[in-house]
Amino acid sequence: MVIFNLKHAPGSEEAEKFLADGKAILTSIPTVTNFGVFSQVSAKNDYDYGFSMDFASQADYDFYNEHPSHVGFVKERWELEVESFLEIDFQIKE
Repeated sequence: MVIFNLKHAPGSEEAEKFLADGKAILTSIPTVTNFGVFSQVSAKNDYDYGFSMDFASQADYDFYNEHPSHVGFVKERWELEVESFLEIDFQIKE
């Protein structure tokens, strides 16, 4: 899960394109499941958006993290358009 703010105004055409492109690109990676795009509704933090996804194993996460589509999205979009973010990686406690 990652929560973030864009350099674009919330709700703007540019912001909506970033969110749609992120979903399309990241869900094309075979190990990504349960992908979600979120808009913040709480006044308890300063982040506007979120992406979440699940992985069946650490190997699946590693595959995603190193996949050319993920690496390209980070370099070509994320680093240029994201103003601030917080990444949260959870593992289910058994």
